[in-house]
Amino acid sequence: MKALAYSTGHSGRRRQASTSSRYDREMNTETASTGQPTVPQGSMLFYRQPEFLNHEFHGALGLRRPERPFEFARQARVLPLTITEIPSAQKHFPVIFSDLEEPMPLAVVGSADDVNLFVDDEGNWEGGTYIPAYARCYPFALAARSEEEFAVIIDRAAPIVSDDPEQPFFDGDKVTPETQSLIDFCAQYDAELQRTRDFGMRLKEFDVLSGQQIMRNVPNQEAEPIARYFAVDSDKLGELDSTVVKEFFDKGYLAAIFAHLFSLENWQRVMERGGRWVDPGAAKAN
Repeated sequence: MKALAYSTGHSGRRRQASTSSRYDREMNTETASTGQPTVPQGSMLFYRQPEFLNHEFHGALGLRRPERPFEFARQARVLPLTITEIPSAQKHFPVIFSDLEEPMPLAVVGSADDVNLFVDDEGNWEGGTYIPAYARCYPFALAARSEEEFAVIIDRAAPIVSDDPEQPFFDGDKVTPETQSLIDFCAQYDAELQRTRDFGMRLKEFDVLSGQQIMRNVPNQEAEPIARYFAVDSDKLGELDSTVVKEFFDKGYLAAIFAHLFSLENWQRVMERGGRWVDPGAAKAN
């Protein structure tokens, strides 16, 4: 059985510049030479046709609840998290880190490629299970125009985006209060995303992350790895200087770290759901 490697190239990134606490509520218009809205370069998890939200091109559009609301996330094995989400996510998923260079927290929602174990055959997210904010922002996102101004992006290909909307994007040439509420939620997410990046880089700076793996015991054979991932190394954490520990406590990093460590007990739950058997307590560092 081949060991699964858990990482992502997206890391929750949605835009090219750093976040700002200020948000320009006036709708910004950016178009290419063709007259169609343009989008920043870079990959965006789930977004197949990202466009700048624009009254001229999207004035008649809005949202209509799809029959399969989370179908777009059904093939995800991991989803990005912000630091504030880790305590909630740790109740349901293993929370791991994307890599050692630019570590970002991820919720493990699947045990095999292209299968999200928390989205059912009808495209619904499992009731009572935490839904990461990245998925709740969809089909909206933000892109930075400057340090203080943002443009709004939608995925025009999302099934929830409709030309027969229950919830229009615009009322006249202004966004509706409902649309503004969703945009504000994305702005809050992006503000937390910068704090999360800072958290990850501090973990990198103090070298507390390590490659780890989940082992499967095979009768009459040596145990074999079935998943490899990055996580905080408890031994390295215990070696941190007291001043660093105090900084981590004051910034809320320590609470996030412990929630992350507790979450690793959920590996067995995820592996059992996906039919990949694992012994309790079989996680270990390389």
